[in-house]
Amino acid sequence: MKNNRITFSAMVVWALMLGTIFVVTLHTISTAHAATTRIKDIVDIEGVRDNMLVGYGLVVGLNGTGDALNNAPFTRQSLTAMLERLGVNVRDQNLNTGNVAAVMVTATLPPFSNNGSRIDVNVSTMGDADSLRGGTLLVTPLMGADGEVYAIGQGPVMIGGFQSEGAATTIVQNNPASGRIPGGAIVEREINFDLEKLTEVRLALRNPDFTTARRIARAINGFTDASIASADNGASITLKRPSNYRGTIVDLITDIEQLPVQPDQVAKVVIDENTGTIVMGSDVKISTVAIAQGNLTIRVTETPQVSQPNPFAEQGETVVVPRTAVDVNTGDDTKLAVLESGVTLQELVTGLNKLGIGPRDMITILQSIKAAGALQAEIELL
Repeated sequence: MKNNRITFSAMVVWALMLGTIFVVTLHTISTAHAATTRIKDIVDIEGVRDNMLVGYGLVVGLNGTGDALNNAPFTRQSLTAMLERLGVNVRDQNLNTGNVAAVMVTATLPPFSNNGSRIDVNVSTMGDADSLRGGTLLVTPLMGADGEVYAIGQGPVMIGGFQSEGAATTIVQNNPASGRIPGGAIVEREINFDLEKLTEVRLALRNPDFTTARRIARAINGFTDASIASADNGASITLKRPSNYRGTIVDLITDIEQLPVQPDQVAKVVIDENTGTIVMGSDVKISTVAIAQGNLTIRVTETPQVSQPNPFAEQGETVVVPRTAVDVNTGDDTKLAVLESGVTLQELVTGLNKLGIGPRDMITILQSIKAAGALQAEIELL
């Protein structure tokens, strides 16, 4: 009986240990998985790309908010040419309508688009039209960079803004002079690209990095148990289809694009001086450096006073007596902060915030730290 109790106790302890190990293992897997991303989210496939389309057309049906034909000769010429193609001769006639606007039409042709599929188009005015609300785009050919027509656009224009005006004020929200037509173009020409017949393709990193490229190649080779991927440089990986692989290169891409990879990146600080925006990566480090920030502020306040003689005085006049107060702040209350070597991003931000430093001053401080050689990161100015 005693041995049974001992055996039972040992089993309980062993079960608890297994449970602890299981929890720790789950935590480790969860932490590792949280730091990874799929290959398909960080690379582009060579040849699988969008194509830009552009066209010129007319929007009709505007409620007097279109182009003034006297100020927009291209609108007048386009309207005249369109009517002549429809059998209406208006050449040398006095056209005076505000219901037509000349527009530029743009669209993006996705890869592998089939004939007859629909794509969205964007419409933007070229003349002095105030709004495209209620307008309809007439048949507009959309051409690629090679001059070939790949889609035809037409349909009612949807805008996200409005304009309202009165005798003394005008209210404009967003931009009523541009709009969008969801599914407003039909693809007329396909771009031939036989991806499935290729024996190898290149994967292009969206954020080039040598470490990330090698990790992707190792993840693919480890999954397929073959050396089919190699990092050419920090921006591309060559993927070859094995001779004994039964599927196409499309099947191979589908198999490997879900593999998790931990991307690496260069420590970088991105600064937009126009808006005062600062974005710092998690790998930004600071060497030992002392920081002090202060400004000389001189405030001059004028409070003039009026001095006038007593009532019924025989002599005297009313005069203005100046009163000037000068306040000088030399920044004596500014503190000197010391940041130790290896300071992390969080510690850097916390330390600068304790000094009461705003984004504008923080930009100058980061540039000064970089100039001193204490910022172990790259600064990129937008």
